[in-house]
Amino acid sequence: MPLPNLQAKLDAIFNAHMNAELAGDLDQTLSTMAPNPHLLNVPTMVGGQGPKSVRNFYAKRLIGQFFPPDVKFETVSRTYSEERLVDELIISFTHTCKIDWMLPGVEPTGKRVQAVFVAIVGIEGEKVSYEHIHWDQASVLVQIGLLDPTGLPVTGAGAAEKLRNPALPDPFFNEG
Repeated sequence: MPLPNLQAKLDAIFNAHMNAELAGDLDQTLSTMAPNPHLLNVPTMVGGQGPKSVRNFYAKRLIGQFFPPDVKFETVSRTYSEERLVDELIISFTHTCKIDWMLPGVEPTGKRVQAVFVAIVGIEGEKVSYEHIHWDQASVLVQIGLLDPTGLPVTGAGAAEKLRNPALPDPFFNEG
C-alpha cells in the first residue's frame, strides 16, 4: 500500500478509536478493537488482556475519567508501519478529576500537568489490536506535588518544554 494511503487508513482507524474513548462511549470504543485486544499503560501496569479484561479496564478505569475537560493533545510525531503506528505527544491538562489509568488511587490535585507520552498502537485488519502507552510517571508526580524532585534527575513539565524546544539548556549538566 502506498505510504499516503497507509497513513490515511491507520489515522482513520486510530482516530475512530480515540474519538470513542474521548466521547466516553464504551461500546463504540470496544467496536474499534480487534477480537482479542490488549492494552498496557506501562508506568502503572494498568490495562487489560483479552476482550473481557479490556472491557473491564475501559468500564472501570477509563470511560468517564480518561482526562479532564481541558485536556490538550499536541502531536510531536507519528510513525507508521503496515501493522502499527507510534505517536509521540505532549498531553496537557489540569488534574481536576480522577484518572485511575494514569494515577490510580490519587485524588484530584487541581495542579497543571504537561507530560510526554509515547503510544504504540497495533493494527489488525481495520481494528486496534493493542496499545502500549509510556510516559514519565516521576515527572507527572512532581507536577501534582506527590514527589519532591530535590536531588533527583526528574524534570516535571521541563521534559515537555525541552521536547518543544530542544535548544533549552540541559537542567543537569552545566556546559560552561
